[in-house]
Amino acid sequence: MISKCVELTHCISCCQLVSVMSVTVQLDLPDALVKEARASGLLESKRLGEILSNELRRSRARKQFGEMLEKVRSQPGREMSMDEIQVEVDAVREERRREGGR
Repeated sequence: MISKCVELTHCISCCQLVSVMSVTVQLDLPDALVKEARASGLLESKRLGEILSNELRRSRARKQFGEMLEKVRSQPGREMSMDEIQVEVDAVREERRREGGR
């Protein structure tokens, strides 16, 4: 789905128009898989759209995480030991307890 926000005159709220593109996809799948997917409603257009949308969202998240991880790994200095990390975690927890937090 392609979303476009259209500005309307004399309109208090923004209206959103969604255009839908029709695509035909042919898959070669085992009969058992097709029967189970069809019975579960997974072959319906709306459900396939949701599956594709979710997978694209996960793909973007994986890419962003990889980029963030690369930035973290490229930072200068040495890695913290598990003991050093635990000391930091304990300090944050103690600070939150003193402040009446968790």
